[in-house]
Amino acid sequence: MAEFVNNRNKKKRLFCEINPLFYKISVLKEKFKRKTKNLFSNEKFAQKKSSEILPIIISSWQSHLIKHGKGIDPTLQQNKAVNISIASNKINKLIIYPGEVFSFWKIVGKTSEKNGFKAGRVLVNNILKPGIGGGLCNLANTIHRLILHSPLDVVEFHSHSDALAPDEGERIPFNAGTSVNYNYIDYRFKNNTKQNFQLLTWCQDETLFAELRAEYDIPFNYHLEEEDHHFHKEGEKYYRISKIYRITTAKNGGLVIDKKLVRNNHSEVMFDYGLIPNELIK
Repeated sequence: MAEFVNNRNKKKRLFCEINPLFYKISVLKEKFKRKTKNLFSNEKFAQKKSSEILPIIISSWQSHLIKHGKGIDPTLQQNKAVNISIASNKINKLIIYPGEVFSFWKIVGKTSEKNGFKAGRVLVNNILKPGIGGGLCNLANTIHRLILHSPLDVVEFHSHSDALAPDEGERIPFNAGTSVNYNYIDYRFKNNTKQNFQLLTWCQDETLFAELRAEYDIPFNYHLEEEDHHFHKEGEKYYRISKIYRITTAKNGGLVIDKKLVRNNHSEVMFDYGLIPNELIK
C-alpha cells in the first residue's frame, strides 16, 4: 500500500491509515488483486470432502471458544463462536491430495451476514473493533498449529498480535497469531508429500476441535518451543516478545533432525496492561 509522510512527526503513514474511506479503497484494491492472482494461478486447490475418515491422526488440537475477562465483550465472544462453527463445518472432512494447496478462503467463502456470519472482534489498523466474521483468526491459527506439527508446507501466512487477551492457564505459544481477512489475507499450505491428508474441524460444548489425519504414519515428531518469553514497554505501549521454534525429531530414537524459527514474536499487547504479570516485564 502507498505510504505518506506526516511532516509533524516524520512518521510514514499508509494510504489506508489516513481515513476509513481510504481504508475501504485499499481493501477493495487488495481483493481485486487476489481474485486476479487466483484466476491466473496454476495451483490446484483442495476442494473435495470425504465422509470416510483417514485412519492416522498426525496432529490434533482443541481450544475454548469463549474468552472471559476484563474488557472482553461477551456478545462478541458468542458471535465469534458462531462464526467459527460455520467455518469449521465448511472445512470439516476436507481431503488435501498430493500437490494440492489448502486455501482458507477458497473453502470458507465470503464472511457476510447473508452467509450467517455475525459481528466478532476484528483487528483493523491494529485496533480491535466489531466486524462481520470476526474471530476466524482463531480457527486459522488452530489449523496452522496442526500443519506445524506435520510434514505439510506452509506457503502463505500472515501474523498479527498474539496478545489479544491475557493468557488463561498455562502459556500456549502462538495462541492467536494467524491473521486472515477475506479474501486477500489468506492462510495456505501445500501437500508436497505422496499421500492424502484430511482436516477435521468441529465445535462442541463451546470448544473447537481439530485433527489432521493421513493414510499412513510419518517418521517424525514435531513440537513447538518458546524461548525468552517476556513483555517489554516501548514508548507508551507494551509488547509480547519471544522466539518460537519448531523442533523435528525422529520417532525412532528421538534424534533432533531440525530446529526452525517459525515466529520472531513482537506483538502489541491489546488487553489491559494491568493484567500483564509483573515478573514477565523486562
